[in-house]
Amino acid sequence: MLPVKSIVIAGGGTAGWMTAAALARVFGPSLNITLVESDEIGTIGVGEATIPAIARFNSMLRLDEDAFLRETQGTFKLGIEFRGWRERGHSYMHSFGAVGRDLAYLPFHHYWYQDRMQGGDAGELGDYDLNQAAAYAGRFARSDDLVHAFHFDAGLYAAFLRRYAEAGGVTRIEGRIADVAVEEDIRALRLADGRAIAGDFFIDCTGFRALLIEGALKTGYEDWRHWLPCDRALAVPSARTCPLLPYTRATAQTAGWTWRIPLQHRTGNGHVYCSDHISDEEAHAALMVQLDSEALADARPIRFTTGRRKKLWNKNCLAIGLSAGFIEPLESTSIHLIQSAIERFIMLFPRGPDHDRLAQDFNDSSIHEMENIRDFIILHYHVNGRYDETFWNSCRNMTIPDSLHHRIELFRDTAALHIPPADIFRLPSWLQVLHGQGVEPQAVHPFTERVARDDRARFLRGLRFECHERLELLPAHDAFVWRHCYHR
Repeated sequence: MLPVKSIVIAGGGTAGWMTAAALARVFGPSLNITLVESDEIGTIGVGEATIPAIARFNSMLRLDEDAFLRETQGTFKLGIEFRGWRERGHSYMHSFGAVGRDLAYLPFHHYWYQDRMQGGDAGELGDYDLNQAAAYAGRFARSDDLVHAFHFDAGLYAAFLRRYAEAGGVTRIEGRIADVAVEEDIRALRLADGRAIAGDFFIDCTGFRALLIEGALKTGYEDWRHWLPCDRALAVPSARTCPLLPYTRATAQTAGWTWRIPLQHRTGNGHVYCSDHISDEEAHAALMVQLDSEALADARPIRFTTGRRKKLWNKNCLAIGLSAGFIEPLESTSIHLIQSAIERFIMLFPRGPDHDRLAQDFNDSSIHEMENIRDFIILHYHVNGRYDETFWNSCRNMTIPDSLHHRIELFRDTAALHIPPADIFRLPSWLQVLHGQGVEPQAVHPFTERVARDDRARFLRGLRFECHERLELLPAHDAFVWRHCYHR
């Protein structure tokens, strides 16, 4: 296989234009980049919520954050509120920030749980979390104390990056892909009008259709529906509501969950559900009844199968975005998986004739990342107290991956959380969701006994007071967006 000097990206949308923009920024004119897309084919565009790593991607492109939010009608995001997941009427937040402060080599939560076990006044976990406090209070500022991501219109983001990429030398070709020429590996894309678009390397951003990685190369798919049984979604925009809250909301429903994402110009809403437990008509009714404002369009149906390609990099083709696999958007990881695949490909970019070792490294890392996210999503479903609904009973009674079972039992027995360095969800994330879903440890690390009870109580009170003080200094999220990022 020859060194890669030209890349053809099949498909636009968020995945295609993120890829094109990043490759143009890193490689410049030394790499010939062509993107083929058809205006006849729509994009999914449900990825309107992100996790904090997106800031790293935008920084690589040297995007001005205020300009980016203006162009995408975006708002800030401090976390995700989960309503009704443990049981009806219960809610908790998975925020992006630190929870408390570690002390003497031990994570904070060991001291907090110890105080609760001994009848202290440790309060709630969220009392030590500035991100959560600011989210519920509707406040925001750029600060070292807050960790933020974004809500934005994915279609506007793709258009924004298209302008960026074309200015950086990317060639866009309008046309519908009719066929893929394959001789051991991919040679060219054949368009409906007869043109052939050749290249050294091809990136499949054709969404669920996966025209290259599956349609041409027959790579195979690993189905995860036995762990993540939701297989359909409905998405509908509604009118903007005030105030603009700096967090996403995920509300458990009879056979799935609904999302709410606040943008400057509208609110994004959707319903992810399992068609084995609810009809499309019932799912539509459940979505529409919980809208906070007037619907601006008809609900758009989406069908999917959770899982991943058996190889994301196969021969001279790399799948990015929905063509690589799908993990439902419960923890806003769809755009992150696009980003991480792009970053991984840049680091492993094929400069010589041997791609096999690079492809193996890429696939191993990508599979580990996707399986870690898969386990984190399964946790939300599996540990639940919704005992009178067949969908939730089946989730609670299913056999889960050994990797997740080990994490849950380790935490339940000892309050320990083992987080490998490459996992995108760190200790505060696992802690908040395990605690939020009702998993309580039976014991904590014995070193906590070395801190006197009164000293521990003062330590915890000080952290709560510090969180409250910092919250009072933050302006309203609405006002911050209006002042710095509003699309006028």
